[in-house]
Amino acid sequence: MGSATLSGMRQIHTAELLSIGSELTVGETRDTNAGELARALTDQGVEVTRMTALPDDLATVSDAFRAALTRSDLAISTGGLGPTPDDLTRESIAAALGETPAVDPELEAWLRRLFERRSTSFPEANLKQAWRIPSATSIPNDNGTAPGWWVDAPDGRVVVALPGPPREMRPMWSGWVIPRLRERGLGQDTVAITLRTSGLGESLIAQRLGRLLDRGANPTVATYARHDAVDIRISARPGGGVGGVGRAGNGGASDGDRGADPAALVAAAEAAVLEQVGDHVWGRGDVTWAAAIGERLAERGWRLAVVELGTRGSVLALLGEGLGDRLVLAEALGSDHRPPGGGRIQLPTLAQRVRAAGGAEVGLAVRASVRGSDMAVSVAIADPRGTHAERRLAFLAGPMGRTRAALLAAAVLHARLRA
Repeated sequence: MGSATLSGMRQIHTAELLSIGSELTVGETRDTNAGELARALTDQGVEVTRMTALPDDLATVSDAFRAALTRSDLAISTGGLGPTPDDLTRESIAAALGETPAVDPELEAWLRRLFERRSTSFPEANLKQAWRIPSATSIPNDNGTAPGWWVDAPDGRVVVALPGPPREMRPMWSGWVIPRLRERGLGQDTVAITLRTSGLGESLIAQRLGRLLDRGANPTVATYARHDAVDIRISARPGGGVGGVGRAGNGGASDGDRGADPAALVAAAEAAVLEQVGDHVWGRGDVTWAAAIGERLAERGWRLAVVELGTRGSVLALLGEGLGDRLVLAEALGSDHRPPGGGRIQLPTLAQRVRAAGGAEVGLAVRASVRGSDMAVSVAIADPRGTHAERRLAFLAGPMGRTRAALLAAAVLHARLRA
C-alpha cells in the first residue's frame, strides 16, 4: 500500500503529540489517545516534549506539523483522517512538507473492496482516505476505513498519523508503528519503575524526598498525582551518577560513575525513596487497588465480603470487577441504615456479620457521612486475626468525597492484609 524511500536515518529521542479535531478543543470529546501514546513512548525512553489539541483548521494544523518537525524527532497525530471536508490531517502534513497528495490505486482498491463486502455503494467522499504523498507509507487499518500515514521527512524526522478512534489507533500503534520505530533506534536505554503511594499528598512526598527530585538528575525521580494514588516514577539512562541520588552520600553512585548500569541506578534510587516513604507504597507499575488487594487475598487463600454505608457503592465500583471470585458478597446501604429493631450497629460488628453472611475470611465494613464540607469515613475489618477499625477524614463531600472514602477503605484493607 505505498512506500517511501528513506533519505536519512535518525534515532528517535524526542516526540510531540498532536490531537486533531474541533470536538477536542470545544470539550465535546475527551482525548485519551495522547496520554496512552505518551506513556508508551516514555516507557520506550522517548522524551515527549509537547501534547497539543488542535481544531479542524488547515492553517493551524499545518503550522503545528511544521513546528513539530523543527523541534522533535517524531511527530504523532491522532484524528482528522476521516472522509469529510473537516478531516484535514492529510492536507496539513502535505502542506507542511510541500508535497501534493494523490490517490494511491492500491488503497483505492482496498477501500472499494471494503464497501463491496458490506454490499454498500462507495461514497466518492471516501476517496480522500486513499490519498498518499510521495514521502508517505500507508499504515494498514484492519478496523476501519482510515489508513494511517508513516512519513519520512527529508532530514530523517518521522511523522505518524493515526485515526482518532482508540479501537483503530491502538492496534495500528502497537502492531505496526512501534516495531518500525524500534528499527530506527527508538529512545534511549531507559529503565523505569513506578511506585504507587497512598496516605501522603504530593507536596508532603516532595518534602520527604527533597533533593531526590532534582531535575536534570540521572536517575530522575518525579511525582504524579493520580485519581487513585500519588505515583513516584524513577527512571535512569546509561552513564548516570549526576545529581539527585547519583551524588555520593545520597544513596546512589558518585559523579565519577559515568558508565553506571541504568538498572543499578534505579535500584539505588528506589532504595532511597523507600527509606523516606516506603510505608506508604502499596503497589508498583500500573497496578490497581483491586489487583493489589486481590493479590494479597490470593496469597492467603482468603475471600472478601463487603458492606458499605453512605458511599452509594463506591467501594464496589473501585474493587468489585478486579477482585473476581475473591469477592463473595457486596452490599451498599444508606448512611442512615438501621438494623431490624432499631439502634445503630457498631461497625466492627457489622464487619463480622458480613463476613459470616458471605462465608468469607475477611469482612469489610465502611461507613461515610458528611461532616461539614468533607466526608467522615469509618472502616472496620474482621478477619481470622480479630477486628481492626480506623477513622479517617476524606477531603470534600459529594461524589468526590465518596470516591475518596472508597480509596481510604482500600488503603486500610490493603495495609491490614499486608501486615
